[in-house]
Amino acid sequence: MNKKNKKSVIEYGIIIVIFGGLYFTGLHTEVLGFLQRGILATGLMDPDIDKGSELAVNNEYPDADFSMNFINSNGEKVAMEKLQGKVIFMNVWATWCPPCIAEMPGINKLYQEVDKDKVVFIMLSVDQEFKKAIDFNKRKGYDFEIYKTQGNIPSMYSSQSLPTTYVINARGELVLTHTGMGDYNTKDFKEFLKKQY
Repeated sequence: MNKKNKKSVIEYGIIIVIFGGLYFTGLHTEVLGFLQRGILATGLMDPDIDKGSELAVNNEYPDADFSMNFINSNGEKVAMEKLQGKVIFMNVWATWCPPCIAEMPGINKLYQEVDKDKVVFIMLSVDQEFKKAIDFNKRKGYDFEIYKTQGNIPSMYSSQSLPTTYVINARGELVLTHTGMGDYNTKDFKEFLKKQY
């Protein structure tokens, strides 16, 4: 083997070891999430708040399904129907989903700034083991509470894409569905949320 080929084999070996190490330690999700945060910074993935009007039929939005029940990280049960009258920001995510990880810092900043008396955040983990989501949230130091479902997710909120975010206004109407990652910590989105009170 000549010197050039030997160098290439060593370089590929190092790359395989690095990526293998990231994969087997579970850090690949965090690294990919970090890289995707750069994409979010471009604004290309911002939720299209005007697209929400496509949900409306004859200028009326569909009524949200409030039949879902949740369990928070403390084991407390929360009925979605008790949240009626508030704006609900519901994000469906998982710890193994890099786009979910990418958008979380922005969601946390948004959470820190909203009026908690008027807006409720449901960060709904679909991890098989809820403990993973709880540990992830603690490790990251996010301020929002996380939840898992107790029972089935109504068809209105089933999506083949993670993350998916739903916004329900204070009148109980589903006014936004955004599939894929998004930057919610923007002036436009904050104004959109305020209009939903």
